[in-house]
Order: sequence, then C-alpha cells, then structure tokens
Amino acid sequence: MKHYNKPKKDIWQGRISNKSLYLHEKVKCVPLEEIPEPPKKSITLLGYACDEGVKRNQGRIGAVKGPEVIKTSFGKLPNHLPSHVQLYDAGSITCKNTAMEAAQNTLSEAVTTLLNNKQFPIILGGGHDIAYGHYHGIKNHLDSKKEGQTIGIINFDAHFDLRKNVPNNNSGTPFYQIAMECQNENCNFNYLCLGIRKDANDRSLFQTAKDLNVNFILSDTFQIQFLDEINTWINAFIKTVDKVYVTIDLDGFSSAYAPGVSAPSPMGFTPQIVLECLKIIISSGKLISMDLAEMNPKYDIDGQTAKLAASLMHHVMHTLYKA
Repeated sequence: MKHYNKPKKDIWQGRISNKSLYLHEKVKCVPLEEIPEPPKKSITLLGYACDEGVKRNQGRIGAVKGPEVIKTSFGKLPNHLPSHVQLYDAGSITCKNTAMEAAQNTLSEAVTTLLNNKQFPIILGGGHDIAYGHYHGIKNHLDSKKEGQTIGIINFDAHFDLRKNVPNNNSGTPFYQIAMECQNENCNFNYLCLGIRKDANDRSLFQTAKDLNVNFILSDTFQIQFLDEINTWINAFIKTVDKVYVTIDLDGFSSAYAPGVSAPSPMGFTPQIVLECLKIIISSGKLISMDLAEMNPKYDIDGQTAKLAASLMHHVMHTLYKA
C-alpha cells in the first residue's frame, strides 16, 4: 500500500511480566491488510505520520514523529483490558514528499477497513489534517451500510480549525472542508468544539462558526467546576446524531501538560475536564472512533505530552472495555 509503513515491533518495550501486565505485552503488531475480524470488537492503533498540513498552516513542524513516540509511551502503561479484547498496532499512514491529500485518502481507506472489521480505531497524529481523512473513513463505512446514520464530531481543541482552504488544505482547514461537503450533500454539519479560546481564533473564524451553526464552549467555561453544565451540552449534542467521532488536539491543553505540540499555550484546558467529558461520551454508546493530533516530540519536555496522549488512550480503552 502506498503511503503506508508496517508496524515496528521494536518500539513496544517496557517491564517484562510474562503475564501481559503491561500493554507492550498485550499489543500485536499486524499489517493493516491482515487485521482479522474478531468475534467481539477490538482496538487498533494506526499512526498518521504527517505534518505537511502543519507546515502549510505556518505551524512548527515535527508532528510527523508523533505516532511512534505516543506508541512507545503507551506500551509502558499497565494492561487491564479483558483477555478477549485484542489490541493491534497496524503501523502508520505516511506522507510522501508533500502529498498530504494522498495520505488523507489512504487514511480514509484504512479507517473504513478497520471499522468494517469490527475494530475501534485510535488514530495517532500528526497534524490535525488527520481529521479530514478520519472523518471520511467513518462516513464511507456508514454509507456502505446504507442506514443513513449521522456523524457528530466532538473536537477538544483551542482552535475551530475552520479556516477556508484557500490557497490550500492544511491542518487548520479540515472542519471547514467537511462543512462545505455537508452543504453540497444537503446534510447537517454536526460539530461541537470544547475549549475554544478567543486568543487563538480571529473574528472571521468566530463568524464562520456562527454561519455554520457550530456548537462550542469557550475555554473560560470549559472547566471542571462547570462539569454538570458541560455534560448537559454534550448530551444534548449527542442526542442529535447516530455516531460520535472524537478528535483531541493536544495543543488545546495548557502547555503545563502538553509542551510538545505544534501551537503551545499556557492558557489551555486541563486533562481532568477532558477525562470527565470522555466518560459521558463513552457512556452514550455512540463513540465509533477517535484520534489524537498535533503531538510534536521535537518540543516535548520529559515526554510529558506523549505520556498525556498515552494516558488519554488508556482511559478511553479501559472505559470502553472494562475488565
């Protein structure tokens, strides 16, 4: 497959228990085309090793190395998954030269394949242009079932990523691109942003969000003391859709927790509020897939950002599949 690298077994290292007490002992490295269809839904990790979109969006590059670093950190964490739940590493989608759109298309095909094979995909970026390919992979899977199911996008992020894709597509345009396609197809654009900062989005982006009927919660409200109100908004949004796709932009977190990102800021949100919101999303039974974007190891400190990403994945997996 073009724009694809097979999984690397040597990145999965940690304490040895011989009892699968750690995730590096649980994971199986299997090429994408060989992922089996299990009796029960299982989990597949897939990288999106691309920061061409970040470069086009004038961000600091380095996120191309993000997927492998997240996997390495994740493998050291303890394993509490039930024995029947399989965990696969399917390698990474890659961006050859500057062919971001081709990488997005390959990602879309890969996500569709995983969903068709009863996997819960967790895609690791890479720039937030990951969202465009990921969304289309989900959409193609649902369209193939011919049930007319709607997708709700929940984005934990400081940025709307609703920039107009002129002169090109980039890490700041994925949701605008999706919105325009929804308009062309005469269907609803269901998009909820949590943690939006006024100091990270200009007036035109707020106007675009208003024009597209985007739901959002500002950063000064996206705090743990307002959790009950936030959960009410999340539940109201989820009720309007059939499936939920969660995307977490790591640069939405305060740089106190996530220094290794493409666009850091000390004014971001905390892990605690995101973990609590993820619980309510998972409890709906509608979560179909998720990704983490903008991990940039070049600027990480003591692996903090990679550890944060790994812990978020750990939380989601173990909430979905309780032992």
